[in-house]
Amino acid sequence: MTRRRTLLFGAAAAVALTAVGVGTWWWAPWDEADPAGVRIDVDGDIRTHDPALVAGTEDHDWYVYSTGDVQKGFGSPQIRRSTDGETWEYVGTVWDKPDDVAWVYEEVSGLSNFWAPEVLEHDGTWYLYYSASTFGSNASVIGLMTSPTLDPDDPDYGWTDQGLVWRSTPGESTYNAIDPGVITDEDGSPWMAFGSFWGGIQLIELEWPSGKPIAGAEPVMIAHRTTATNAIEAPYLAYRDGWYYLFVSRDSCCQGTESTYSIAVGRAETITGPYLDSWGNDMRYDGGDELLSTRGSMIGPGGQSYSDGYLALHYYDGDDGGDFRLEIRRLGWTDDGWPVAWTAEELAD
Repeated sequence: MTRRRTLLFGAAAAVALTAVGVGTWWWAPWDEADPAGVRIDVDGDIRTHDPALVAGTEDHDWYVYSTGDVQKGFGSPQIRRSTDGETWEYVGTVWDKPDDVAWVYEEVSGLSNFWAPEVLEHDGTWYLYYSASTFGSNASVIGLMTSPTLDPDDPDYGWTDQGLVWRSTPGESTYNAIDPGVITDEDGSPWMAFGSFWGGIQLIELEWPSGKPIAGAEPVMIAHRTTATNAIEAPYLAYRDGWYYLFVSRDSCCQGTESTYSIAVGRAETITGPYLDSWGNDMRYDGGDELLSTRGSMIGPGGQSYSDGYLALHYYDGDDGGDFRLEIRRLGWTDDGWPVAWTAEELAD
């Protein structure tokens, strides 16, 4: 039987069972000395889905790229900017006419908008990965664009189409080529996790500076629910203190207040895994510690990304009819290296 522990009180013994006499146990409450997440009070234009966060630095503002809306820029990924990570403004779309990615429409029939972008920098170039698909189909592609800067006000700004990164084909592919999440490992090699339902989360090696798969690359499965629906998607990889962390969304998104999304995490000492949860369960066999789930008016959190200690995600707002919203949390970390996203106030309830 698979054991799976919820990180409600922080992983690795933030919740303890203590013996009081023979056969008597009590739950130790969260202690103020234990780690907790910090919720960023975001405002402004925060209607984002599948946010790809770029935390601000001395060199650039904060940015969030997110799933497109067919009514804006023909469904191109949306861009929002903030000077402080709190107040956000909408600054446009990555492209604004279908001709900019005409090849994608030839690949994916019935395409209306572009999903779940990923943004990262390598050697002075920004790489933007995006997915194109339709619901219920694995006729999908992941594409790539590059730009020398993220700043739309910079005269050098502009995204250049780099074409296809990877595709999945009905009847041939056991996976779905959507939801890219890219990381450069400690040896300097880039890797892309991707996938949604179907054959689970996949990992494939890329190369710089193309940002595309190495010659002969084939994806390998690194996470799976082991159920008929295999409700797992939106992988994101992060590195911290000798560990690679795999964040995933589980169950169902996109249903407003009926959404059942939650975020789970596991870790590995090597980029290719295996990714285990805090109990040692393998994420290829439905392992994974729950990091965030529905609580109060925050319904179905998921579609996450990670940047410089911050976890960005969307949720469906129960106080606003289930419309989707941006959420950003600075993660806390246990002494043995497990992330905590719940805030101190939430843990104390």
